[in-house]
Amino acid sequence: MNLTILGCYAATPRTFTNPTSQVLEIRNRLFLIDCGEGTQVQLRKNKIRFSKINHIFISHLHGDHFFGLVGLISTFALLNRITDLHIYGPKGIQEIINLQLRLSNSWTKYGLFFHELESKESEIVFEDDKVIVKTIPLKHRVYTNGFLFQEKIRERKLDLNAVQNYEIDKCYYQNIKNGKDITLEDGRIIENHKLTFDPVPPLSYAFCSDTAYDESIIPIIKEVDVLYHESTFLDSEEALARKTMHSTAKEAATIALKANVKNLVLGHYSTRYDSIELFREQAQTIFQNVLLADDGKSFEF
Repeated sequence: MNLTILGCYAATPRTFTNPTSQVLEIRNRLFLIDCGEGTQVQLRKNKIRFSKINHIFISHLHGDHFFGLVGLISTFALLNRITDLHIYGPKGIQEIINLQLRLSNSWTKYGLFFHELESKESEIVFEDDKVIVKTIPLKHRVYTNGFLFQEKIRERKLDLNAVQNYEIDKCYYQNIKNGKDITLEDGRIIENHKLTFDPVPPLSYAFCSDTAYDESIIPIIKEVDVLYHESTFLDSEEALARKTMHSTAKEAATIALKANVKNLVLGHYSTRYDSIELFREQAQTIFQNVLLADDGKSFEF
């Protein structure tokens, strides 16, 4: 599982920082999460192939999380894209994008499918044979979701020595990898655990931005491998965090601790601070495994 941060700063773009956008690669799927202004430039800088992006997840309709979307959609058209593009986001996102495309006469020649969200409960929004994506309802000034990406359990691994010892024909190998017991010609039943090894444990990634401190998300993100949680402010601006419905670094760390996650990635920093290391320092007073997002930074899990 690879996470590439395209942008992770709050509010307005600067010449050296970008608003929220990131790419998650999991089980050979590439998902774009949020699409702040300048996202397509950041995709090029990080050498991420546009053609591999077929699913875009938008957390909410504040500009620093989706103002780059119509530009990316238009660029896909200029590149003669033919593959369908699916966009998951709050109700209203289709109206906004279609208005921009209509008034600029920039309709796409590829299929553009919107999956509008309005439920305040966690729900499955994407699923295939390898990955499942669920919403994480968040508390912000407008309707907002985070997203939980989970690998499905892989096939079991064949213990070739055991299989050959029982002289099992290769035609049964797939059934064995699927977890089935095998009945030999003499009637003996060989239990699956005697023929296979456990698969690699599935990985999970939770994206939570933007949100006030909210313990109700803990059951949804419990024990994820990686949690990205916004940390717009330090303790000194805790009152401002309350007013704007954002979180502090310590609050993000508290959520990570209570959810028993393995790794916490901080982001969505206010640009008022001189160093993002201050966020790590405060978070680590509560939770130890803290990583700092930064534009252009990649994490391998």
